[in-house]
Amino acid sequence: MKKHVIAIYPGSFDPLTNGHLDLIHRGAKLFDELVIAILDNPDKDPLFTPRERREMVEAMTAHYDNVRVERFDGLLVEFAKKVSANVIVRGIRAISDYEYELQMALMNHKLYPQMDTVFMPSAEAYSYVSSRLVKGIARLGGPVHGFVPAMVEERLHRKLNGSSRRSAASNGKRTPSTTEGEAKPKRKATRTRK
Repeated sequence: MKKHVIAIYPGSFDPLTNGHLDLIHRGAKLFDELVIAILDNPDKDPLFTPRERREMVEAMTAHYDNVRVERFDGLLVEFAKKVSANVIVRGIRAISDYEYELQMALMNHKLYPQMDTVFMPSAEAYSYVSSRLVKGIARLGGPVHGFVPAMVEERLHRKLNGSSRRSAASNGKRTPSTTEGEAKPKRKATRTRK
């Protein structure tokens, strides 16, 4: 009798990238169930709220019958026990990822011996893409097309453009979106004498 394998793919998904989606697609083919576990860690100062991240991930994975999305905080192994998972899926982009992930995998196995970690190398097209880099590019007004799904790209621009207007307004600076009804700064009249 074949064992029903439930895997967890944990992360902050702040924001969800095409690299994440690639791993979700591949993981959904390998395991009977794949739980996307969104870490709720307020110490990380995320751009998107846990609810917003969950909405985006659910929207982009709704077509999978064996994928579900959950939020968690605390130890991953405790969450794994709660959802009866016995595999953790982790993406590896570079050797530096492997060193960190190996240490985490060994510790998780020590804490919960029934848990194994499966490392999946990133697809070449996404091997350099990370949520941190995407946020950095977007904050500086750069293009993120191709790094994230279109829905996430639109939400990134909306979130960052809205927050930059608010912060500029709170600093007393005008932004390009200043409405017609606002007072405009007066210019000093300069006269040249002959």
